Amino acid sequence: MTNETTYSILEDSKSEYHKLSIQVSLNGLSFCVLDTLSNTVIASEKIKFENELTPYAVQKEIKQLFDKNEIQKIQFSEVVVIHRNNLFCLVPKALFNKDELANYLKFNAKILANDHLEYDEIDNLEMVNVYVPFVNINNYIYDLFGDFDFMHNGTVQIKSLINSHGNTNEPICYVHLIEGHMDITIIQNKKLLLYNNFRFTANEDFIYYLLFTLEQLKLDTATTKLKLFGAIEEDDALYQLCHTYIQNISIFVPSTTTLYHFGELEQESIDFTLLNSH
Repeated sequence: MTNETTYSILEDSKSEYHKLSIQVSLNGLSFCVLDTLSNTVIASEKIKFENELTPYAVQKEIKQLFDKNEIQKIQFSEVVVIHRNNLFCLVPKALFNKDELANYLKFNAKILANDHLEYDEIDNLEMVNVYVPFVNINNYIYDLFGDFDFMHNGTVQIKSLINSHGNTNEPICYVHLIEGHMDITIIQNKKLLLYNNFRFTANEDFIYYLLFTLEQLKLDTATTKLKLFGAIEEDDALYQLCHTYIQNISIFVPSTTTLYHFGELEQESIDFTLLNSH
């Protein structure tokens, strides 16, 4: 993004319908502003932290980012916050009870007695994503903008990949890379076989988690399609390492990105999840 603030860029916009999408994690944060009438991404920025921060330190980073871009001066018609963490659990809707959120999560994640729990319904899969949002950040965004929508990163990933998957009978393994994390989503026949998130520091950790996941689902590395996207390109060492073990591998370009205009912004700098936070 140029030295021009988001506020000054929007002053020239003829539209009054601007959507602010914010993705928050302890490893980084990003935002983009979308003109919803012309489907044009007007502004975006992404920050990766050197070390994992606390939720309150992340809130300070958001404030600095908003101050720099004069976000507080802008009237948004829609605000969405996406919480990225591994404190989540997928529950079949038939077994879901909103009074039992802690019981679903306690087997998958380390939660505290005072943690605030939320859930997203994934209607087309008859599934519910139970998770721990960053409450302090939700409160901060509410103080700035009033009512807004929020959801877990996994909810956005699953919905958007299911919608763009097509009707192929073959299982496809999608892996999204961002800020030292990998989101693995495996879909077959428009059905979700698995969604999980792993944190990794070495390439060997990445390939271990990937191969272990495929093995658990009894998926053949010789035939299963692997589609990588996010912070990865074909000439990366990680891509070449995957190619050693998996034959059918490619860089995935989400079809939803073709729906938007990016002007002078670099499309690669805008996170997949932000663009799909409808």
